[in-house]
Amino acid sequence: MVEKSPKDVENTERLMRYWSHGVGAAKIRWGVPGDFDRCLSHLRKYFPQDTKGLCANLHHRATGAWPGHAPGIEQAEFEAKHHRRK
Repeated sequence: MVEKSPKDVENTERLMRYWSHGVGAAKIRWGVPGDFDRCLSHLRKYFPQDTKGLCANLHHRATGAWPGHAPGIEQAEFEAKHHRRK
């Protein structure tokens, strides 16, 4: 295992902030349907190994929930499924 220097840790954190809450987050539009797929599309070219794992961690960091389990999603799906038109 290669040891990370403090500079490596700092740069990694800067990129995580960029993609979870910064300009990169605006490109992905976390919390909007399709966010995980947009993350894969944007990051695959920069991080070809384990892009899904990275996007899962970014999703959790940005929304507070793992992909597919965003806060309130179960309630929204239930309401959509049981919505009756008048």
